Amino acid sequence: MTAPVVAGALAGYGIAVPVGAIGAVLVGLAARTSPRVAAAAALGVASADGVYAALAVTGGAALTPVLAPVAGPLRWASVVVLVALAAHTAVSAWRRYRAGDTPRAEAPPPSAARAYASFLGLTLLNPATVVYFTALVVGGTATGSGALFALAAFAASASWQLLLAGGGVLLGRVLAGRRGRLTTALVSSAVIVALAVRLVLPE
Repeated sequence: MTAPVVAGALAGYGIAVPVGAIGAVLVGLAARTSPRVAAAAALGVASADGVYAALAVTGGAALTPVLAPVAGPLRWASVVVLVALAAHTAVSAWRRYRAGDTPRAEAPPPSAARAYASFLGLTLLNPATVVYFTALVVGGTATGSGALFALAAFAASASWQLLLAGGGVLLGRVLAGRRGRLTTALVSSAVIVALAVRLVLPE
């Protein structure tokens, strides 16, 4: 019982800890919204990792050749979504700053359910995640119970994503002023665009 739990936890941290574009989006969202919304978004990312871990242990070897032809289009779709999100974040922050952050200018934050669904969908656009978990399964790393492996991967990913969300919330409290929030949004948008571009650049 211990082996699949340890393997799943290591796999979950392995895919979650390198902070990519999704992590940057998460931190930026957490800095601008509430801890509840940030936690829901973090669990959306972790749920996608858990889904892909489960797919890997139940048929990842068969899914890999199916996903290979659409990996490129999915990657480009992810880039488009991320760049659009970055642009929306930057433009909205600039408009709020110019308007003086009056109540009318402040856009309502997303609900926890919407944040969860958005981050789940965005993370599911990344076929590299299922390829990563499949490689571990085919390589024999995910031994024992597949359910325990997937649950452990989800738990590990969730703990890291929640840590990122908590850091974003603290950052938002530190930079609570008009300029602080504008700076946070613009830096977050720039990082997201840079990481999105890296998705389609040759290694």
